This record gives sequence, structure tokens and C-alpha cells, in this order.
Amino acid sequence: MKWLGHATWLLTTQGKTLYLDPYAGEYQGEAYAILCTHHHDDHCKPEKVEAALGEKTVIIAPEECGRKLGREVVSLKPGESWEGEGVKVTAVEAYNVRRFRSPGNPFHPKGVGVGYIIEAEGKRVYHMGDTDFIEEMKDVGPIDVMLVPSGGTYTMDNEEAAEATKAIRPKVAIPMHIWETNPREYKKLVESSCETKVIILEPGETHRL
Repeated sequence: MKWLGHATWLLTTQGKTLYLDPYAGEYQGEAYAILCTHHHDDHCKPEKVEAALGEKTVIIAPEECGRKLGREVVSLKPGESWEGEGVKVTAVEAYNVRRFRSPGNPFHPKGVGVGYIIEAEGKRVYHMGDTDFIEEMKDVGPIDVMLVPSGGTYTMDNEEAAEATKAIRPKVAIPMHIWETNPREYKKLVESSCETKVIILEPGETHRL
């Protein structure tokens, strides 16, 4: 797993590459799959998607991303899955309940975006997407690595991200989508109250499952 910055990740498994929320970093094309959690440019940037595409690349993304990209996508609703060769992707809920553009108008309304659980080689990675701490998270099951948006403003801040982490209890949590928050504060909050290990990466650094 390589963090390319913001909410963008490169996952490599069994010789296949998967790009998650293409926005940051440089891409080498020929991706096995590209996953977008929602249509905002910092999670679905058209020129980055194009840079990662190969002839057989599958794009897994909400329908709004397909319209934006002008391409066919596999659109999964929460609870639905897509399976390829040794890789399974399941969509889960991701939305705001506390962060609003204006009263009653959340930055990420329910039904617009998703998070993804990626299963491969007997491991489960949970990319949470842009979200607050929501009740549906408690039902995601065991997670090996959770990619946690902890920057505040549009997603959880450190305190909320820590509460979500303690509820899910992944083996490892890695903060991402960081704006004005200090990820070391998130690490302290989590590791002082549960067994989850928090790993803080810099863009370009990797974590191996």
C-alpha cells in the first residue's frame, strides 16, 4: 500500500495495481481497477483517472463519476460487491451528519458517495471515503487496515476519527485527508484507548500487509 497523498492510494496485490481516489501523485497506467468514492475532483480527477487507465481497467465509482469522466463505471451501492481475479470490492456508507455547506446541506449527503472494503490475499482494507462517524461503520466487520479521513472541515476531525476507530477496532489505522489537524493527536487518542496501531505516513511512503 502506498499513500500518494490526500485520499489517494496505490494498492498492489498478486501483480495487480488498484488506484483509490485518484487525485494526488503520479501514475503509471495499466491499473487493474480504479476506485472513486465520490465525484469531487480531489477524489475523482479526470486526468489522473486517464493516466491510470489500461485497456482492461475497471472503474468502480458512483454514477456521478461516470458522467463526469464520460466512461462506463461499475457503480456499487452500499452492501453491493464486485469481484475480479483475487480481488473483492464492497461498497459501504459514507456521508456527513455534522458538516454542512449551509443548514440542512451537508458537504457529502447520504446516497452520493461511498467507502470501500477491498479484500485480497485474505486481508481487508477499508477506505472510508469522505464521511463523519456514522452508525453503519459498526457493521463493517474485522478490518486489517483502515484508511481514516481525519482532517476535519469536510470529514471527521481527530476526536471523531478516534471514536470511529475505537468502534471498529482495525488492526492498523492510517490517517489521511488531513487538512488542519495533527495526525499525532489522532494516534495518541487511539493508542491510549484501544489495541489498534496507528501508522503515520508521508506521501510516497508505503505499508505492507
